[in-house]
Amino acid sequence: MTGDARDAEFLREAIRLAREKMEAGLGGPFGALVVRDGTVLSRGWNQVTSARDPTAHAEITAIRAACQALGHFELRGCVIYTSCEPCPMCLGAIYWARPARVVYASTRHDAAAIGFDDEFIYREVPLPPAERTLAFVHLPSEEARAVFRAWQEKPDKVRY
Repeated sequence: MTGDARDAEFLREAIRLAREKMEAGLGGPFGALVVRDGTVLSRGWNQVTSARDPTAHAEITAIRAACQALGHFELRGCVIYTSCEPCPMCLGAIYWARPARVVYASTRHDAAAIGFDDEFIYREVPLPPAERTLAFVHLPSEEARAVFRAWQEKPDKVRY
């Protein structure tokens, strides 16, 4: 699905940001914007190496900044523009943020061709925990279930 001229303009800005921050040595070649009603709420770029944070992907940093700007944990009515198809982690964050749309330029296959291969994670996610490459150990806990029950009964909880 193709977007309109505004989509192309915002996407070019995300791509420009990716190049600028990559050339400045701040991280990988990824940039993202969060836009609502034609206004850029936030800009994010890959900061994995500069922040020493494996979660500091462009989409995540843009989502965090936009949520702070809005004073809310959701991005309803917003559009995320990103220079590349989101990785599984970013995809999860995007779904939790609940924007209206995501517009991206390069594909995950383009990213894999330059060494950013998320296919391993895409294959691991649907596997039962016992079959994943990374060991996941389930230790059932009544204490943990009690916390969940307390949440379920909490009258002033904020659902998300």
